[in-house]
Amino acid sequence: MRTALAGNLGGISGIRTYADIPDNPAMPAAVVQLQSVSYDQSFQRGLVEYSFIVTVIFGRLATASAQKNLDALISTGDRSVKAAVESDKTLAGSAYDVRVTEMSNVQSVTIGDITYLSADFAVTVFAD
Repeated sequence: MRTALAGNLGGISGIRTYADIPDNPAMPAAVVQLQSVSYDQSFQRGLVEYSFIVTVIFGRLATASAQKNLDALISTGDRSVKAAVESDKTLAGSAYDVRVTEMSNVQSVTIGDITYLSADFAVTVFAD
């Protein structure tokens, strides 16, 4: 599922996507991380709820364009994380549904000697 989520995020022009946490990501980047799994969400154990965090790291914190990029990514427009993640709600047939439910943790993150702006997006996937 992480690979399919990263593939959906690939629809955002200019962002490199990672299904696994990279050692040295190229920026801007979207990193998919599994947060939790809730089993037996329906009768007969027919549904599993997966919670992911997609961390988007973009733009040096000190540049004016970083905030503009954030605004585009948190919108519901064509360049948004929500639109990209939900572009294939079956994740290439591996899920029943996928939803971006929240954006949080807008913060600075230092990678190497450079400080970037980042934000976390909560993603819920329902599957077998």
